[in-house]
Amino acid sequence: MSRLKITAIEDDTPVKMTLDVPASIHRDLVEYAKLMSAENGGKAVEAAKVAPEMMRRFMASDRGFVRGRKPRGA
Repeated sequence: MSRLKITAIEDDTPVKMTLDVPASIHRDLVEYAKLMSAENGGKAVEAAKVAPEMMRRFMASDRGFVRGRKPRGA
């Protein structure tokens, strides 16, 4: 059987996750969201919307994670 060129389709549908974080991290996320709001002309930013972007950027910057995700031989 021949291999298809498209092997997967990325799912952009949000997935709801429930995380328990220490109170100090929650306070920092709320403060970060407030600072973002101030920088964006006062447009409100929810702390819950900040966390996924932080995680995405963290994982993208983690060389070990990025290296581990690359297919072998690529």
